[in-house]
Amino acid sequence: MPKKVLMSGNEAVATALRQINPDVFPAFPITPSTEIPQYFSNYVANGLVDTEFITVESEHSSMSAAMGASAAGARALTATSSAGLAFMWEVLGVAASSRLPVALAAVCRALTGPLNINCDHSDTMGARDSGWIQLYAENNQEAYDNMVMAFNIAEHEDVMLPIMICQDGFITSHAMMNMELLDDETVKAFVGEREPKEYLLNPEETFAVGPYAVSDYYMESRKSQAHAMENAKQVILDVAKAFEKISGRKYGLIEEYRMEDAEYAVVIIGSAAGTTKDAIDFMREKGEKAGLIKIRSFRPFPGKEIAASLKKCKAVAVMDRSESFSTNGGPVGAETMQAMYTGGCTAKAINIMYGIGGRDVRVEDMVNVYETLKDIAKTGQTGEVYRYMGLRDKEAK
Repeated sequence: MPKKVLMSGNEAVATALRQINPDVFPAFPITPSTEIPQYFSNYVANGLVDTEFITVESEHSSMSAAMGASAAGARALTATSSAGLAFMWEVLGVAASSRLPVALAAVCRALTGPLNINCDHSDTMGARDSGWIQLYAENNQEAYDNMVMAFNIAEHEDVMLPIMICQDGFITSHAMMNMELLDDETVKAFVGEREPKEYLLNPEETFAVGPYAVSDYYMESRKSQAHAMENAKQVILDVAKAFEKISGRKYGLIEEYRMEDAEYAVVIIGSAAGTTKDAIDFMREKGEKAGLIKIRSFRPFPGKEIAASLKKCKAVAVMDRSESFSTNGGPVGAETMQAMYTGGCTAKAINIMYGIGGRDVRVEDMVNVYETLKDIAKTGQTGEVYRYMGLRDKEAK
């Protein structure tokens, strides 16, 4: 039977991994993801899992070891944050191009520098084009649920891509929240065992890992990856539907909140979606038609779904917790606005940088965003499309 618990996001993810009982878990600590392998090492020491837990000398090594294990046919994962993810950069693309269904518990934290250990999405957004599936969680429950679903998505024969399960550093990773755990046997039956069709330890296997691709083949390899990422959209939905049957919790590529008649909408990723929902409820009490689209799957990007949901809106704010330094906005803004354009969505849109380096995001901040959208809808003028919210010095350069 499901169990009600009070648990942090890191412990929730580690608990999901205990229930999955993966084959190999290489780990190297970095704040704020350190607790995930720390909790898991206790499970190993107490005989609750039979996972091969490997302490390595760096994050580059942890991902390399996970890739090697996956290529050999094992179910493998690791966890990291911030500069640790950046240290894996070189091999992230190798995992994806080699079609290795490795999982990564990514606890989002600002990239250095200057040094900052708090939440933003610059680490995982920096890896957005590495070929990995990326699912983002709003809260601890979603972080747990996403981890339970991760291997079913990554290991599907139509996908075979690595997957990042992302949650916000400290905001969810260390915060205690009420949530519900599935029982161990239910998770075990849902996830099952990995049954690789191609793996290096198979004596009949003839394929190579990490081959050199000349120009005659490299482009076709990239197209194959792109096709798998497109397939992942339906697989994510199919796995979510199966998960709903055992949990009662429903997931999609996006979540729409009070969008049925919304005239003003925010598009956002991660924990600030919960804050925005409170702002929407406040606005609705005043008779304002405010709504929200929360992006759960950033890779594959649900552009068509977002554009369709925004078609009736007059004004939209796309929120980015990561700065691209493009002088034109952030990564979520760029992709959402492109999707709106190609999808024929005519709503006026702005891109707001928020919460970078752990800057607080309050309900009143998001209410102000909706008030701004009301003005844009009324005047038809967006003003500055690319803007910051919550700067201490509004004149900061």
